[in-house]
Amino acid sequence: MVSMVRPSTGRFANDLVQKGKIPAPRHPTQKTPGEELMTKRSGHAIPVLAACATIAAIGSAPAQETASRTDFLTLAQGALPISWSTTGPRQPGNDIALAVVDGNHGGFSLVGLADAETATEFVFELPALTSFDRFAVPEIHETPSPSQTFSRIVEIYGSADGLDADFELIAQGELATHAERGLVTDLDIVASPAVRWVKVRLVGGIDVQREQMYYEFSEIIGNGEQETVPLSEGFNGIWRGRGVLVELKQVGPTVTGCYGASGGLLSGTVSGNVLRARGEDMTSGVESLFVLLLDGEGGISGVSSSNGAPFRLYAGGIAPDGTTTRCTETPEPELGCGSVIHGINFDFDSADLRADAAPVLEQLYDGLAADAAARILIEGHTSSEGADDYNLALSGRRAQSVVDDLVRRGISADRIEAAGIGEVRPIATNDDESGRAMNRRVEVVCAES
Repeated sequence: MVSMVRPSTGRFANDLVQKGKIPAPRHPTQKTPGEELMTKRSGHAIPVLAACATIAAIGSAPAQETASRTDFLTLAQGALPISWSTTGPRQPGNDIALAVVDGNHGGFSLVGLADAETATEFVFELPALTSFDRFAVPEIHETPSPSQTFSRIVEIYGSADGLDADFELIAQGELATHAERGLVTDLDIVASPAVRWVKVRLVGGIDVQREQMYYEFSEIIGNGEQETVPLSEGFNGIWRGRGVLVELKQVGPTVTGCYGASGGLLSGTVSGNVLRARGEDMTSGVESLFVLLLDGEGGISGVSSSNGAPFRLYAGGIAPDGTTTRCTETPEPELGCGSVIHGINFDFDSADLRADAAPVLEQLYDGLAADAAARILIEGHTSSEGADDYNLALSGRRAQSVVDDLVRRGISADRIEAAGIGEVRPIATNDDESGRAMNRRVEVVCAES
């Protein structure tokens, strides 16, 4: 049985709402007090947790009825920055490289005190061969200052053979300022080879008024087709970096561990080469979210968000021998009642389970089959891209697909049901792709009767 949580739910879901086990549903267009406040402060109708974030869902055009295409040039999809440089006097860092592919369309300062011919380059490693048919730059706007301007020339190069191999020009474009918010400029596609490494080259500025300028940028969007990404099994060990101390233990697609000086406990799932995890500080109870990848030297690189703050760089190398954490009592990774799962993937704009979801579903079945809980609710959650009603219906179909798979594996159909929640219960911001990736999830709710 599948139910969409608006305005009614299945019997089990209704029981859980009445008992206070899950939040009461609200209509997708009903704002929380915080969203109302943000709308009033910003002066335009964009809720803080439903901020427009994709090309077809921003601006004054009607909201799209279908899901946005996957942007493969984002950290949340496994695109890892591996090099960055500029001909200007001040070199960018990993944080600037991440800003180019964080899925946030807002502008940021790229390089400062540079001349009109300054070129800045970033190279990103993709988790699998990818053929791009579209690159785009959103929200091209000038800051009202004679010392600042948006980057003018964008060139995209690709390689299938490595960082030191020859790169082929695959897209290019000359940017012009957008007349209004919500617009996107598509680059000209020059070639469409399958590539694993993408170089983004940004040159000059649109409105250069001084010899030395601050150059800005927003985001590179990359759509296309990507081969299946093999499951990473390297999230085992201890890593240390600036403000980073984390120990992880991985079994199949599931991960547990602890982080920080106070030993916050985390759990999550791996999809392809990306770990998405939630944690809670043992002392303060503050929740943190993590989107992490492994770099070529075995270190971790990604972003984290604590207490609802924006995602920030979170990176560290393999810790020296003898490094300890407070993970002495970390439970073995497993899935089952109470799990929040990010590794169940579906075909684009579909409720068809992808083959790479099988390890997660197998582990979830094992956990539920061994649990005495009499009733199981599988909740499907989405990010805010697309129309509200579309997301609600899609989340219900996807939750039902999970239920069907678990029943096929042996869970009794009498004790399990699906509920489509849509976008109304986010656990992270929808302003960038890391947050949206955290919001696309399955939650497992169980009860004895």
